[in-house]
Amino acid sequence: MTTTDHPSTTTAAGKETTGSSRTTTAPSTTDRVARAPSRLSARFRILLWLLVVMSVALATVVLTTRSILLRDVNERTGQILAQETSEFGNFVARGRDPQTGEPFTDARRLLTLYLERQYPDPAEELLGFIAESPNPTVIRQPRDIPSELPLYRDRPSLERIAAAPGSTGTLSRDSGEIRWAKVPINRAEGEPETMFIVAFHSDRAQSSAENVVGILLAISGVALLMTCAVGWAVAGSILAPVRLVRATAAQLTEQDLTRRIPIRGRDDISALAETFNAMLDRLERAFAAQRRFVDDAGHELRTPITIVRGHLELMSEGDGPESAAERRETVRLVTDELDRMSRIVEDLLLLAKAERPDFVQPAPVQLAELTADVFVKARALGDRQWELPEVAECEAELDAQRITQAMVQLAQNAVEHTGPGQTVRIGSRLTGGQVELYVADSGPGVRPADAAVIFERFRRGAARRGVRGGSGSGAGLGLSIVKAIAEGHHGRVDLRPTPGGGATFVLVLETP
Repeated sequence: MTTTDHPSTTTAAGKETTGSSRTTTAPSTTDRVARAPSRLSARFRILLWLLVVMSVALATVVLTTRSILLRDVNERTGQILAQETSEFGNFVARGRDPQTGEPFTDARRLLTLYLERQYPDPAEELLGFIAESPNPTVIRQPRDIPSELPLYRDRPSLERIAAAPGSTGTLSRDSGEIRWAKVPINRAEGEPETMFIVAFHSDRAQSSAENVVGILLAISGVALLMTCAVGWAVAGSILAPVRLVRATAAQLTEQDLTRRIPIRGRDDISALAETFNAMLDRLERAFAAQRRFVDDAGHELRTPITIVRGHLELMSEGDGPESAAERRETVRLVTDELDRMSRIVEDLLLLAKAERPDFVQPAPVQLAELTADVFVKARALGDRQWELPEVAECEAELDAQRITQAMVQLAQNAVEHTGPGQTVRIGSRLTGGQVELYVADSGPGVRPADAAVIFERFRRGAARRGVRGGSGSGAGLGLSIVKAIAEGHHGRVDLRPTPGGGATFVLVLETP
């Protein structure tokens, strides 16, 4: 096959590209931050929403109040008009002329006498209208009303009311709105049309309502300003722990995880600070364990690497006939150290998997069969007096593979710390709703000072150091693996003394 190199081309920007491939440069963090749109702070958003809600609530109150006030003005005006027309109708029907004692026969005198005796509201105007030709006569109440243009001076509007077909209505003028009602008076044939007119200047009452609305608007404005001040202060006080969380998180580094947030009160923000502190505690423990783990692993792996390097250097220097045997011995030692390194790496990977949620996969297991299988496998580990004193006859939710791995590791540990012919017992039992699987040996036991550390990684009790062998026994990882498997089953591993001498390791697991 023949391949042809694509010629290099130059783009308009002057950058050289090869073929159809394009070279793109990922934007830096600084560029992304510079291009990121500015965001509103939580404090400002809280204040903004509070102002929106308050504004809507106050606007609703003001509009509702205005509507109620104007409705009351209309209802009151209607009641006044109805009352005045009703009173005048009763006067026409039952009134008597003081001079004659008889019913009124002159409409002019009736209107004049009636109006002299009335004391209307300030915005109320009572008039008598006689449609005489050519100039109608207007009889009015004795006092003036506080209006720029009373109806008795507005002849065109008065004539429009007199000529209107209905008995009530509304008249809109440039000087203000008038609600009116009229009562015609029966007249003799040939006499001009006469009527009683009630006019209510509602602009003044409406102006009072609008003044109340204006006062409410002013109060609402002051309330909004106070809400801004109080809301800003309260939001700042509430969000202070959140800002502290943010500042603390920004100051955290891998080298310094000691900062904590002071907790005050018992509210949700305090709970957030408490949760954040707990997270920092877990992070600090995890980083400390990681650093300790790396240090221990490096120290533990450094020894076999040094041994391998030293033997390889010696092998390269030897050139005599006796060097063949030395090379074979060196290869054996190097192979043994590499195998030990391989076991350490495998155990480290297994311990890393223990942090995953799927490390343990429980399933229904017959505990008696599982114990018997472990016993059969453990007998091949060494020439010991193996005993199976008891088994639990029940079913449990366990990961059979992981439990077998842990029990075999405990059996290997027992073999390393006992001699040929010594007793090693394996068994299982039910105790107080818990499943216990144990391996008991008759070795030298564990000193109390070592009991607290033997389950840690790369830690071995001084009184129980035996020959190297088994999965991770030389590196001090075996019991750590057993502990991880027990905790993966939400249980624990206990160290107990063996009657007559020795150590008993017990997996204590909760039964469903």
